[in-house]
Amino acid sequence: MAGAALMLSGCGSFDGKREGGPAASPAPTVTVAGVADVPVKIGDPYSVGGITYTPADIPDYDDVGYASWYGEELAGQPTANGEIFDPAGISAAHKTLPLPSYVEVTALDTGRTILVRVNDRGPMVGDRLIDLSRGAAEQLGLTDGVAAVRVRRTNPPAAERAQLRSGRPVPERIATPESLLAILRSKAKALPVPKAAAAAATPVAAQPAAPIASGKAKPGDDRFVVEGPGTTKPAPKPAPATATRPAAPVAGKYAIQVGAFSSETRANAAAKSVGGHVTKAGTLWRVRVGPFASDAEARDALGKVKAKGFRDAVVQRDR
Repeated sequence: MAGAALMLSGCGSFDGKREGGPAASPAPTVTVAGVADVPVKIGDPYSVGGITYTPADIPDYDDVGYASWYGEELAGQPTANGEIFDPAGISAAHKTLPLPSYVEVTALDTGRTILVRVNDRGPMVGDRLIDLSRGAAEQLGLTDGVAAVRVRRTNPPAAERAQLRSGRPVPERIATPESLLAILRSKAKALPVPKAAAAAATPVAAQPAAPIASGKAKPGDDRFVVEGPGTTKPAPKPAPATATRPAAPVAGKYAIQVGAFSSETRANAAAKSVGGHVTKAGTLWRVRVGPFASDAEARDALGKVKAKGFRDAVVQRDR
């Protein structure tokens, strides 16, 4: 764990195929808070669980697989390229890409795409392609143990690189067209589905150690307004809406306030994802779940709503 043999406990959460994509060549960089994009480290081949992985610089890396995420259990620990892991940052671990690399990660269930900086080795299990930090998972809207994703290497502008190095997310990319999502989803269906329950029950520290590496979207789009005490902040964006409208509410005393959206389409999608309903409130569309007969029943449902990514949802009592 010290000196030249520094090792990192493997990140919890499939090796890459190339399918075309943009070239990702090195770009000049400026150090941000001690974190730099040079030197780029690749590393020697290594074996985990009887499988040998060979790190390589593949500019047009493009693959489909499963993603999981990891958080506080490795906070403050060194990554495979010697940086300090910050769970809130927008980073990831990959078995073979150079460190660091920049990739666009697309959630195949929603089509949402974010830019992520790869600075660690992992996941040290064979049925997953990439491990996201908690911050990256939250930005992408991943709340379950694993999710099907596309990982495509890219060469972002210097300003976006600097923003990710500082731990701050950059705006989401334009949503992936449904026609392309259909192709990507068909590829994902051919892959073995990870055992999410078993993965969630396995502590990250108990997994094999990772090797040390050597040598048109706009900010603020699709945000929702949190109604209630506290400051207003962005929330995970739901999947695109379908033609199905949520059921109308029934009588009761308690309800869950999920959020108020500036877009009716987004509000309908959010309501569908949590089994709620939409009502117009001025210039906003409010999403609520319920009503419920008791506070206990509402709070039980609140946990499920937050598990979907709506962390600012609250229980309200109707007067």
